[in-house]
Amino acid sequence: MKIISYNVNGIRAAFNKDMPKWLASANPDVICFQESKAQPEQIDVAAFEELGYQSFWHSAEKKGYSGVGIATKIAPKHIEYGTGIDYIDFEGRVIRADFEECSVISVYVPSATNIDRLDFKMKFCYDFLDYLKELKKEIPNLIVCGDFNICHEEIDIHNPKGLSNTSGFLPIEREYLSIFLEKGAFTDAFRFMHPETVQYSWWSYRANARANNKGWRLDYTMISNSIQQNITRAVILPEAQHSDHCPVMVEMSF
Repeated sequence: MKIISYNVNGIRAAFNKDMPKWLASANPDVICFQESKAQPEQIDVAAFEELGYQSFWHSAEKKGYSGVGIATKIAPKHIEYGTGIDYIDFEGRVIRADFEECSVISVYVPSATNIDRLDFKMKFCYDFLDYLKELKKEIPNLIVCGDFNICHEEIDIHNPKGLSNTSGFLPIEREYLSIFLEKGAFTDAFRFMHPETVQYSWWSYRANARANNKGWRLDYTMISNSIQQNITRAVILPEAQHSDHCPVMVEMSF
């Protein structure tokens, strides 16, 4: 089971950069999208169908903002739109597809440009973790894919000292990811497979950051520890350039 997660920073903009051609070549079984910035009727669902995917979209009530989706070649048993937590679902940040061996979640964690938004981000983070802990009682095998808007360790960011007071790499945010992995019983698939590899998944559009590889690893595939042994491959795909993020991929053997 090949699963890709991709913050496209606007699904329509990514389509204009020929993302469907790339998707046909990458050929995942399941792809999770974040930051679609579109209502379902604005998304070219037919293009996904032509490639053999059913696609499901959970959009923010505010148009042109946030939004997540899942496209899959494997027929899901169930699609869950949102978490049942109103303020999270209002912003279209979580969608889940249930399959026989596991459930796949696409999540888009808020960014925090000021202190008020940081409080919102941290509330979201811990409420989302509580949601996952409850969900695991019913569905233990979860694959949580998405843009967490947090770098976990110094290896995950190009300038850890200089950016230590910048949102996305604040101690309170980094601590959350440690708690997510430890208390939530999840494995960061990429770091599990590549403990010392320096690689990023997001670059600012400013100052030629991508060309100079001044990046951040913000995008993750988090695997329930119960299926950690099923991870066969985990990679970052920087050659895909439809966004300021690049896709991340995990392969599972069931």
